[in-house]
Amino acid sequence: MTDNRFIILENAPEIPELRFRHLAGENDYGSIAAVLTGSQRADKCERNVTAENIATAYANSLTNCDPYTDIIIAEVMGEMVGYVRGWWVEEPPSKYVYHHNGFLLPAWRRKGIGRAMLNWMENHLKGIAQAHPRESEKYLQVNVSQFQEGTTILLVSAGYQPVRYFFEMVRPSLDDIPDFPLPDELEIRPVTPDQYRAIWEFAQKSGQDEWGTTEPTENDYLEWLKDPLFQPHLWQIAWEKDNGVPVGMVMTFINYEENKQFNRKRGYTEGVGVSREWRRRGIARALISRSLQAQKSAGMDESALVADKDSASGVTSLYESCGFQIVKCDTIYRKHL
Repeated sequence: MTDNRFIILENAPEIPELRFRHLAGENDYGSIAAVLTGSQRADKCERNVTAENIATAYANSLTNCDPYTDIIIAEVMGEMVGYVRGWWVEEPPSKYVYHHNGFLLPAWRRKGIGRAMLNWMENHLKGIAQAHPRESEKYLQVNVSQFQEGTTILLVSAGYQPVRYFFEMVRPSLDDIPDFPLPDELEIRPVTPDQYRAIWEFAQKSGQDEWGTTEPTENDYLEWLKDPLFQPHLWQIAWEKDNGVPVGMVMTFINYEENKQFNRKRGYTEGVGVSREWRRRGIARALISRSLQAQKSAGMDESALVADKDSASGVTSLYESCGFQIVKCDTIYRKHL
C-alpha cells in the first residue's frame, strides 16, 4: 500500500529508508533550520538559522512560493537530510525567472539525492511556467557559492551556465576611515518615520538599472518596514538642501544575533545608491565613510557588503577605494526554460 505522504522521484538513488515529501507544517521548521545551517557551514557560509527564523521568513518573506507545494524534503529513516525550495519572479519588461535553492547535509552528498531533487524541482517549475505568457523569456536560476563545488558540477552537467558574479567584501578594520566631503548642495539628516516612504521609493528608483531588478509591490514596502534588520538610526541619507529630495543613501545595519553566534563585531554597508544625475560627484564615498563611522561608533570593528562584479555603476572599484577586500565570490547560474 502506497503512503500518500511521500512522493516518488524518478531516478532517486536506492538508499534504505530514503523518502521524499512536501512540507508537513511548522513542526518541520526546526529540521529545515538544522539542514540549512549544517549545509551552509560545510560550504564555509557563516550563517546560523533557527526555527524562529524559518517561521518568520515563511510567514512574511516568501515571493511567489507556497511552502506546502514548492518545497520537497528528503529524509532518511524519518530524519530530514536535505530539501529544495522553488519560487519565481518577473523581471521587467517580460522575463520570468524560476529560482530554486537546495541544501543537503554533507554526509548525504554525492549519493544522487541532490540530482533527484533537482530533476523534480525543474519539472515542478516548468509546470508553474506554463501559466505564464508563452512569448516571455524564461530561465531557471540558482545562486552558488564558490565553495559549493559539488553543486557547481551538478548544475553544469544539467545544462546551467554562469551568468553573473557577486563578491562578498569585507573591510577588516574600522581604523583610518577616510573623510570624503559631500557636495555643498547636500546634507545628511537623522531619519524620521515620515521619511520612510520617500527613502523606499528612492531606493527602488536608484537600483532599477541593476541586474535582476524586479518590480516592487506595496507588500514589499510593508515587509521592509518589519524587517528585523530595519535600523534607520544607522542609515546615511543625503538630501538636497533646497527641495528635500533624497539623492544618495547607505542603509547600514548590524546583525547582533549573527555577531554573537560568530563572536565578532561586524556591521554591514549595504543599500548603497545615488541618483543618476548626482553620480560621479563623490557622494557614494562620502556616505560610505559616514556609514563606517556610524558602525564604529556602535562598537563594530569590521564591515561587510555584497557587490555585483559587473554592476553598471562600477561598485567593486568604489568599495576597494574605501578599504573593502574581496573574500568570496557567488555565481548565478541560469538555464533557459
